[in-house]
Amino acid sequence: MKTALTIAGSDSSGGAGIQADLKTFSVLGVFGMSAITAVTAQNTLGVKESFNISPELVRQQIDVTAGDIQVDATKTGMLPTADIIEVVEECIKRNNLLPYVCDPVMISKSGSELIEKDAIESLRKRLFPIATLVTPNRRETAQLTGGDVDALSSVAAAKDAARRIAGIGAKAVVVKGIESGDQTVDVFFDGREFYELAAKTHPAEKSHGSGCAFSAAITAGLANRLSLLEAIDQAKQLVNTAIQYSDGQGRGTAPVNVLAFAPKKK
Repeated sequence: MKTALTIAGSDSSGGAGIQADLKTFSVLGVFGMSAITAVTAQNTLGVKESFNISPELVRQQIDVTAGDIQVDATKTGMLPTADIIEVVEECIKRNNLLPYVCDPVMISKSGSELIEKDAIESLRKRLFPIATLVTPNRRETAQLTGGDVDALSSVAAAKDAARRIAGIGAKAVVVKGIESGDQTVDVFFDGREFYELAAKTHPAEKSHGSGCAFSAAITAGLANRLSLLEAIDQAKQLVNTAIQYSDGQGRGTAPVNVLAFAPKKK
């Protein structure tokens, strides 16, 4: 069995973050490990409180795990401070935790900020250059490029933004969530060519954790030695299924149901 490590925040309601990542790894047949960067008190209505783990404890979680078990692929999610980002960069390099998927988590579905302002530049400078793939949504793309989220309403605009993020140092980029008619398009740029992955648009009120599940599924695909494009395509299918079959838990934005993608027993 291949393995994958997620370095991210904890979601007490189980819909996003570490919890969503580990569920997704398991569904795709990958042994999941974790290093927690922040503990949040949240539910489908929003983030009520958040406590950042010390950079030293983040370092120890990663080093102790990687020092014992081979890591076949890695992803990061919520990295709230510049100090934590610096530690994560050092650990990825020291332990050779590649391939590495960087999900630049900045704002929760409910609108809560999950990263300090000065940490965004650190994310760009330290982690983008070592990432195999960066996976921003529209709002994150706008923050990373200094643009307006409303201007990212077309595939052409997403392609331009992906080029700009690649110019920052990212080897490959997928800009998620561009609505085009009745479809939602994810624009993948591998540094040379563009690919458009389209699927029917599903209700936004059933999408809590969709970004985490998407990046975790790509990570699991890479651990299982899929090509980057194959891993992204599989992740797109998983998230579409997970949103479609969300059970609607909670009174806010319901979490995606990644278990719906699990192989059915005969």
